[in-house]
Amino acid sequence: MPLDHYVTLGRSGLRVSPLALGAMTFGEDLGWGSSVEESNAILDRYIELGGNFIDTANGYTKGHSEKIIGDHITHDRAKRDRLVIATKFSTNLYPGDPNGGGSNRKSIIAACEQSLRRLQTDYIDLYWLHNWDKNTPIEETLAALHTLVESGKVRYIGVSDTPAWKAAQGQLIAQFRGWTAFIATQIEYSLTERTVEGELVPMAQELGMGVVPWSPLSGGKLTGKYTRSNVGQDKTGRAALMRPRMTDQLYDLVDELGRIAGELGTTIPRVALAWVIARPGVSSSIMGARTLAHLEDNVQALDVYLTPEQSARLDDLTTPQLPFPIPFLAAAAADLHQGGTMVNGQPSKLHPFAAQYPGDHY
Repeated sequence: MPLDHYVTLGRSGLRVSPLALGAMTFGEDLGWGSSVEESNAILDRYIELGGNFIDTANGYTKGHSEKIIGDHITHDRAKRDRLVIATKFSTNLYPGDPNGGGSNRKSIIAACEQSLRRLQTDYIDLYWLHNWDKNTPIEETLAALHTLVESGKVRYIGVSDTPAWKAAQGQLIAQFRGWTAFIATQIEYSLTERTVEGELVPMAQELGMGVVPWSPLSGGKLTGKYTRSNVGQDKTGRAALMRPRMTDQLYDLVDELGRIAGELGTTIPRVALAWVIARPGVSSSIMGARTLAHLEDNVQALDVYLTPEQSARLDDLTTPQLPFPIPFLAAAAADLHQGGTMVNGQPSKLHPFAAQYPGDHY
């Protein structure tokens, strides 16, 4: 599947590439990341391969990520209009300003204007609430976002890193009031983070939001860089920070990814990405690419297709412990499916509802 095999995002007509280019590493302002030259090369190659979905945020590398993208597209209107540029608000880039961040109307409007200037464009294709601001009523956030859409400065909106109950509340408020609704949710989703399958992913599927995973390689833990065979070789840099986060369970998972990669004649990160891309509800996954080589390798995940048996092997190693009441409902549904009427020796009143949750769904 090529990058120009576009998919519609959530319950919308917006067409995006199945892999989005994550620009969190654009700029070296935080002491790490891609140089301006490398970032431009990555952008050029992604677009050349047919990619159109670029994801950034106002806080990435202190705003430099947005500026790099803006400098890249500012002199080519056709290129800009062809791209779907997504950015996020909430980060406070002005610590002395109590309204410099968060999700209140003053902050959102100001952040949008600042992002537009850095991106050197007159509209943002997809504007994400970066994370839930519990101090601001969700109605205020949605009303401000709707104002931006009506003004033409924003085309679509999405919600990131927000509890399912709050995202669902916001979505229903928007729909009932005739405001612009979320078309996507951006969440951490990988073989090491599957608890989102409990509520966030089903919520998105039910309410018309495409799932856009971030960190599908678990911050580098699923790249194959860290194995039992090279323990002790990480002395400095990011590797020295990541190694302590590796566990026996993670090493087992990397070993299994390696076996599957060998069976398919591919690489470990491509297999891990392919697993995420194929998950129910996922529209487009964000791939990080700090170097051009990372981009070239990760894009090839689109041509990796896991067999049901290979997917099951990975699933078995990573099945998450989901929160109540999901395990309880699943157990009740399994009992009903087997023809029983008892749960833990007691008559179950949940059976009529639990039938909605077949055991193999979770």
